[in-house]
Amino acid sequence: MERIAQSPLAIYQQYLDKGELAYQWSPEANRAVFYPRVICPYTGSNRLEWRVSAGLGAVYATTVTHPREGAPYNVALIDVDEGFRLMSRVEGIAPEAVKIGMRVKFRVHRPKGDQASGDEPPYPVFVPLGEGA
Repeated sequence: MERIAQSPLAIYQQYLDKGELAYQWSPEANRAVFYPRVICPYTGSNRLEWRVSAGLGAVYATTVTHPREGAPYNVALIDVDEGFRLMSRVEGIAPEAVKIGMRVKFRVHRPKGDQASGDEPPYPVFVPLGEGA
């Protein structure tokens, strides 16, 4: 097997830096693969293609976390329309208002600070899909 030039995580982060939610597609399994990896978990093939999601999905499950310090926040599993699920959160509404089945849209959360100083890289979050959107 030839050496890969970049790790799947590095490629995924590059897409996030551009404001895109990327995932891999396995032609042999004919299905989406997420979290990015080198080998398809369904077939064992190393043939995976990168695709960009439209960023729409639905809340599969949600819970509210109450940290000792700071405001409560939700943790949600999101079923993305392209056929993969990821753990994230829904922003823009009260954590308790997030409901199973709620339609949501992807956006990139960019933590404050500078990546060179060791702060978090950008990561995907979701917001409720508004009426008529």
